Order: sequence, then structure tokens, then C-alpha cells
Amino acid sequence: MAKKDESKDLLQNPEALAEKLEGAENWLEQNSKLVIGVVAVLLVAVAGYFGFMYYKSNQDAQAQREMFQAIYYFEADSLNLALNGDGNNLGFIDIIDEYKFSDAANLAHFYAGVSYLKQGKYEAARLYLQDFSSNDLLVQARAYSLIGDAYMEEENFEEAANYYNKAAAYKPNRFFTPTYLMKAALAYEKLNQAEKAKAAYDQIITKYWESAEYQNARKFKAKLESNS
Repeated sequence: MAKKDESKDLLQNPEALAEKLEGAENWLEQNSKLVIGVVAVLLVAVAGYFGFMYYKSNQDAQAQREMFQAIYYFEADSLNLALNGDGNNLGFIDIIDEYKFSDAANLAHFYAGVSYLKQGKYEAARLYLQDFSSNDLLVQARAYSLIGDAYMEEENFEEAANYYNKAAAYKPNRFFTPTYLMKAALAYEKLNQAEKAKAAYDQIITKYWESAEYQNARKFKAKLESNS
């Protein structure tokens, strides 16, 4: 109520209002450097944001053009050229280094990871795939699954299962999720964790009974149950 009364007094008493305004003016005069500094920081922050977004947009457009040849080499299975370039065109590693803030560099992490996986360089594959991120329905889950594949090749079945489960849990769908669950079940079987393997198979049986993996899931689950 006190604040309400004060506001009412100010409206009804011009002299009191003038006093308040004069006080504000005095404060501004006494703290002008502070006010100017705050405004300057805000202006720099806003300008910096828009400047960075413009820079990022230009970087991305250029990086996409540069990456065209690397993708061509990747699709032709010329993996060293895809990764390191040919002397005239950049490879995925160069794109990542030179255009690090671009979406193209993010995608280059995925391509580089897959390339190293195909070459049997599993640690490098994992590192690049772990640095990739996407909101895409399919590609992010695929990246998790590929990390799981790298761990499987290294016989680190526990981490493989973790990443296959991450793949299966990422925006589940009837087209790819059953495949990731089958891989998780296999990793659990390698770990002699039959119950977890059966649980993975059971998810396919109950949730994805229209999938191509359904029959195998039933068969492998039955085999585990007969062995227990």
C-alpha cells in the first residue's frame, strides 16, 4: 500500500514529481560513465552475436562447397583422400579444422568417424563420432550405433551395449530401432548377461512385431531360455 500511496502522491504533487526526476538526473550525471559502459557492453554483445551468425553462415556455405569432393571420395571408398584431401581439395579433417563452427564441420565429424571405422581405426572412429551431434531422426541414432560397432570390434561389449541402447532410445521407430536392439542383445550375450539380452529381444517381439528382426528375436530369445 505504501508504494501505491507514494505513486498517487507523485501524480497529485508536481513538486514531488519534479524532485524525483531531478534526483534521477543527478544520479545519471554522477554515474554517466557506468551507464555508458553498460550500454556499450550491450551494444558490443548484440553486434558480436549478429556478426558471429553472419560469419558462421558464410563459413558453412564455403565449407559445404569445399566438402563436395571429400564426399565424392568417401562414396568411391577412397577413404584416405576423403579424410586428408588430395592436395587441391580439402578432406574431412581439413574441413573440421578450418571451418570448426560450421554445420558442414559437424557433418564432417560423422563422415570422418565412418571412414576411420571402415579402416579399422576404432578409437579415432569413436572420437569423431562422439563429436558429431544432430537432431535428425536417423543420423544421430546411426552415429550412436556406429560407436557401439567400434566398441564391439574392440571387444568392449559393455560400452557397445550402452551405445546400442542409446541408439535404440533415440526417437524410436519401427524401421531402425529393432536393429539397434538386436545389436544390444548380442553385446549382452557376449557379456553372458542373458536376462538383459532377453529383455532386448522382448522389446522387439512386443513393440516391433512387424519388423524384419521379429523372427530372429523370437528364435534367439527361445534359445536363451532353453539354455537357462
